[in-house]
Amino acid sequence: MFPEYQDLFRQLTTSDTYFYNLVAKHIELDTRIQKMESGFVPVTSAEIETLKKKKLMIKDEIYRFLRRADSK
Repeated sequence: MFPEYQDLFRQLTTSDTYFYNLVAKHIELDTRIQKMESGFVPVTSAEIETLKKKKLMIKDEIYRFLRRADSK
């Protein structure tokens, strides 16, 4: 995710609790979505779509965080 910020991403993941939690939540949602899409968990397409939107919002927040941190 965001190869242009690879070093900063790694640094923030280990040094900033808020950033770490954002990344962890993104990974958790990704895992849940994959399980749902593979049929391991019975769900509706609307439920999957809702989780995908949440995941995208978190990804956007991670990107904004990286941009702010990079401009300092």
